[in-house]
Amino acid sequence: MVILPFMPVVCLGLGFWQVGRLEWKVALIDDLQDKLQRAPIKLPRNVNIIELPNFEYRKVLVSGVWDHAHSILLGPKSRENVQGYNIITPLVRSDGASTILVNRGFVSSELIKNPAALAKHTGVVEVLGLLRCSQVKNSFTPDNKPGKGEWYWADVEAIANFAGGEANGVQPVYVEAIFDGDSAEAMQLVAAGEPLGRTSHVELRNMHLTYAATWYVTIRNLMAPVR
Repeated sequence: MVILPFMPVVCLGLGFWQVGRLEWKVALIDDLQDKLQRAPIKLPRNVNIIELPNFEYRKVLVSGVWDHAHSILLGPKSRENVQGYNIITPLVRSDGASTILVNRGFVSSELIKNPAALAKHTGVVEVLGLLRCSQVKNSFTPDNKPGKGEWYWADVEAIANFAGGEANGVQPVYVEAIFDGDSAEAMQLVAAGEPLGRTSHVELRNMHLTYAATWYVTIRNLMAPVR
């Protein structure tokens, strides 16, 4: 075939490309770990939305009162072999600061049958969480249907609008509450009907070195008959 003599060159180019991707991913992981190790920050009264991507995965400490009337359920999902949903509730922050969205964590499908249990906390709460941006919807994820109360992915802008929008002081700022306990503590929380937050650890898949090696081995195999 005409293309066969050019295959080593193509594979070499793909190998170099994967090496470049590897360097990018390592830098991304290093930046992420640096953010996770920093002390929590407090959000300003009104958050600069344009700057949010620069602070993604930073730990934040926020306080306020839950707006249970505008909670949504995100999912379905599974945690500790239990089926359920993540509950996202607007947090009306103290001292007149803007309202933000907090993913309080996982609740079982049994618990959501009792809405009163999800709204039992009515006083001021303090939340430690990770600042996040909107999720990116893939082709396999259904469209959200706010009118039917069906939310399959965290479209922060849409959820903020559902909760009242900028006109009512609700900013599209999204925080995922943190839980760093063990499995036994996690099961106790789920059984007690408390939302189970995410872990503070973040792992990024990094297979670029393997991919680069694959292309270089392919070159060796292609050149073997030539020697």
